[in-house]
Amino acid sequence: MGFFLGLIFGIPVGVGLVVMFVRSENARAKSRFDLTATVAAFAKMTVDDSRKILPGDYYPSWVVFSQRQRLNWLNLELTKIWPFVNEAASELIRNSVEPILEQYRAGVLASLKLSKLTLGTVAPQFTGVSIIEDDDSGVTMELEMQWNGNPNIVLDIQTALGVSLPIQVKNVAFTGVFRLIFKPLVDVLPCFGAVSYSLREKKRLDYTLKIVGGELSAIPGVSDAIEDTIRDAIEDSITWPVRKIFPIIPGDYSDLELKPVGTLEVKLVQAKNLTNKDLIGKSDPFAKLYIRPLRDRIKRSKTINNDLNPIWNEHFEFVVEDPTTQQLTVKIYDDEGVQASEYIGGVIVRLKDLQPGKVKDVWLKLLKDLEIQRDRKDRGQVHLELLYCPYGMENEMMNPFAIQKFSMTSLEKALKSGTNGSEVLDTSSYKKKDVIVRGVLSVTVISAEDLPAMDVLGKADPFVVLTMKKTDAKNKTRVVNNSLNPTWNQTFDFVVEDGLHDMLILEVYDHDTFGKDFIGRCIMTLTRALMEGEYQDSILLEEAKSGKLNVHLKWTPQPIYRDP
Repeated sequence: MGFFLGLIFGIPVGVGLVVMFVRSENARAKSRFDLTATVAAFAKMTVDDSRKILPGDYYPSWVVFSQRQRLNWLNLELTKIWPFVNEAASELIRNSVEPILEQYRAGVLASLKLSKLTLGTVAPQFTGVSIIEDDDSGVTMELEMQWNGNPNIVLDIQTALGVSLPIQVKNVAFTGVFRLIFKPLVDVLPCFGAVSYSLREKKRLDYTLKIVGGELSAIPGVSDAIEDTIRDAIEDSITWPVRKIFPIIPGDYSDLELKPVGTLEVKLVQAKNLTNKDLIGKSDPFAKLYIRPLRDRIKRSKTINNDLNPIWNEHFEFVVEDPTTQQLTVKIYDDEGVQASEYIGGVIVRLKDLQPGKVKDVWLKLLKDLEIQRDRKDRGQVHLELLYCPYGMENEMMNPFAIQKFSMTSLEKALKSGTNGSEVLDTSSYKKKDVIVRGVLSVTVISAEDLPAMDVLGKADPFVVLTMKKTDAKNKTRVVNNSLNPTWNQTFDFVVEDGLHDMLILEVYDHDTFGKDFIGRCIMTLTRALMEGEYQDSILLEEAKSGKLNVHLKWTPQPIYRDP
């Protein structure tokens, strides 16, 4: 009886337990499947998806959804050890900074030494770090640093006039981004062979200069010279693409060093409407041009006396190491003779904006502050022709500034040949200044458009005078009566002895019974004609209220070489 009772109650209980077990296993399996699907969905979430689900106010303090990560922990540790860093680094910094300052020392300063240098009690703050996508050969890290420091820096300065000055540098405020490159990666600790560092971007640098026991303004020119020295030293000695390389594991790391990759050809053509810096007469403008502000790389144009619309037409060449980040700086000054030159304005041209192998002809507005790139005052404009030539591209383009193996005339071959008639001219020994690009320039003055009215009837009787600047060879078109849109279609040939350095000046006049009235002018270099051989263009008239000239230029070369 007890057996049957056990059987009667046992079977349902057993079946129930089995059913409950099966249902439990099915539920667990479904829960695991759902969890797996949820994890997979989270894995596919983007940063924007997470921001929609969880507002930023609810993020944990250690979660940052950005490329640039915070470094509170590093700042905390740096603050603790800063007194020891200050003591250890001050002498090292002094020994390394003095030679750099001396290298970039302005001419008015005879010598510049650091008599005292301590970093103060305020530690720098790192405001962010990011990893830059790079190839598999290295890792690039960028650290953003901010420092409002109280260092004690005293410069002992000897001026060119023999005056000794102790200059104190105070109230330093700096914000910038440093780039660290760990390269090459290796399979032994610390897993990289060398580390390179560079100042990738200088966002802010402010400081105060004060003579110990006096006022710096009492000695004119010294303050600007010191500021120029400090700025040039920072911008060129450690600013990207310049980098300092420290080997960690012994080896050859010459491939990490900065190397030339091309040349920048610059023609400083002219400037117009420059600000007058002289009380009597007009400014005497000249220009300084550079990519890196090293003394031997800064180019200086000639001075054009008493002229606010100077024409230089000078050619300069610069070495390029990194066209993606480097820039050309052009600064125009008023030459004051024995006194310090007065700054008029400047421009910068980023090399990444230039198309390799193609001449860029630009008019640029002069600015007072090149970092702000904004100026309400009209300081004038400068006209530049720019040509970036990467190494290896010379054979793919016609560069009029480069040495070409031009064919010579029979007379030139005879003059350059040996006694047995064999040619002995070696073009490899010639420099750019030795080559003369000679030829015939054919200029067709096609028409003009929208000329300003010059008489009471609202018309003009225009004609064009053509002049080659170096030889002063002239031609002129016929007069077209009663027209503001004249058509000439006249062609003139000029024999040009030095096409690289000559210019074509087109001046438009209004014919009058008693003479002529000036309307406007165009100044053209021959660079484009030398490169393209033949082209047609519409050129705006300078010094005119309106109007442009339509011209066609054709160049027929006949180059010779000047004896070096």
